[in-house]
Amino acid sequence: MAETAEEIKARKERERDELYALDISGVEWHSAPGTEGHEERVEIAYLPEGAVAMRSSLDPGTVLRYTEAEWRAFVLGARDGEFDLESAPRSGGHGPE
Repeated sequence: MAETAEEIKARKERERDELYALDISGVEWHSAPGTEGHEERVEIAYLPEGAVAMRSSLDPGTVLRYTEAEWRAFVLGARDGEFDLESAPRSGGHGPE
């Protein structure tokens, strides 16, 4: 039997709460090869059950956490070009309105 919208919402909230309750103080953070320690970069850590934590090297105290399904959707979308920045201005803006 398929989940109702309310059941899906409740399940996702439980998953998020469990994910953010994890103690990640001892995780190993990874960044793209070739980046220097002083450079701004995105760092990720692999968590239990395929989840991933992500942070900026310039703000290591702010950590976002993604379930395996969320991370998979992001990675597949990035591979498909959904997040390409070709049309974004080089000044760091958010792209055309």
